[in-house]
Formats: sequence, C-alpha cells, structure tokens
Amino acid sequence: MFSSTLVVVGIFAAWFAPTTGNDAFRWKGRVPAGHLVEIRGLNGNIHAEPALGNDVEVVAYKSGQVLEGSGVQVRVVEHPRGVTICAVYPLADGQMSDCQPGTNSPRPPLSNNVNVDFMVRLPKGVRFVGRTVNGQVEAKALQADTEAHTVNGNVRLSTAGAAKVETVNGSIIASVGRIDCASGAAAAVHAGTKNGHIHTDFPLDVHDYYVGGFADGEIGHGGPALTIMTVNGTINLRRSHHSF
Repeated sequence: MFSSTLVVVGIFAAWFAPTTGNDAFRWKGRVPAGHLVEIRGLNGNIHAEPALGNDVEVVAYKSGQVLEGSGVQVRVVEHPRGVTICAVYPLADGQMSDCQPGTNSPRPPLSNNVNVDFMVRLPKGVRFVGRTVNGQVEAKALQADTEAHTVNGNVRLSTAGAAKVETVNGSIIASVGRIDCASGAAAAVHAGTKNGHIHTDFPLDVHDYYVGGFADGEIGHGGPALTIMTVNGTINLRRSHHSF
C-alpha cells in the first residue's frame, strides 16, 4: 500500500472537477513502463491517478467561453520516449501553438478564455509529466517518476518514484517514496524559493535569508529525488505517517 514518507505542506484550493458536457476528447493506448505520458496545457487543471488496467487513458474537457472560431484543439504526438498530449491554441499569425515533448515555451496565443482540463489514468511504471500555465496539477498515488509544473496554480503530488515540482504563484504538497521499515523517510531533497522561507523537520542544509532561501541534503539514507521550486511561497518539509 502506498504510504507517504515526506510531505511538503502548503495551502491550496479545491481540486479538479471535470465538466460534464459533450465537448470532450478521449485517448486510450499502451505506453511501456519506463516511458512517459506528458500533458501540456495552458488554461486548465491536470489530474493524474493510477489506471485499473494496462492502458493509459486521457480525457480532456473544454469549458469557459467556447466561442465560435475559438479553434482550441487537443493533439497527440507519439515519440520514442512515450506520448505528449497538448491543448493547442490559435496564434496571432493564424497558426496553432506547438505540441512537442520537452520544456520548450509555447508562443503566446490569441486572447482566449477557453479552459482545457485533463484527467489521466496511468498504469504502474509509466512516468508522468504535467505542465500547465494557469491551473492546478494533481498527481495522486502514482508508481513512477513524476513531474508537475505550473505558473499560476497549486500542486499536489504523491508518487513512489522521484518527483520534480515547480510553481511560481502557488503552494505545494508533495510526497515521494515508500515507508518500508520503521526508519521513516528517505529522500534526496533540493528545494528553493525566491519570495518565501523554508521550514523543515529534517536535518537539511538550509540557507534561509530575509527573503528567499534554498535547502539541500538527504533524509535518512537518501532515496527518491524530491525537487521543489517556487517563486512566491513558503516551503514546509514536515514528517507525516499518512498518505493523501
């Protein structure tokens, strides 16, 4: 049973609640263990959870001011490392925003109030990367390395693998690894904030300045990597014996 070993505590709002309209995109397919599923959004939330079977399932819901000619689409790009699924928006030059794997920054779209919320189900061992700009990212009880990135939104993540979590304006709750014995948490931690402070229950090397700070070190004998970065927010590393 999944059990948290390290919890990063913050304050966050209500989580993903999919709309029930007919304007939904669905994709289902096999992704080998060790490969990744990457979701790239702009406006909207991303939720990921374990699958009941061996297939990856992705459902995307449009909401907001879906005006005639808005042109917002969902695209799937399969590549050697896995699959990338994007919400793509019209650009000022008449083209559509890119859908490519990796960390490339999309060109700014036309003013568009359309949200695209993603629900993703992942088999054990399939890596997950969730990226959005205006929205929350939740990855719950996954069984592989996981990344969650947003600019304006909160992040909630739990995985048995390594984790990388980033937000600019938002708070973070994250849990990595398992408790396999009474020794408690084990993780390699790298944390930083520009406008906030770092508080920890663990013996980490913390450099906490008047504004901002960073922390590095191992908890226990080391274990899965936990990278936590925020610009405007405080990071709290607390002990916990409960999963979420």
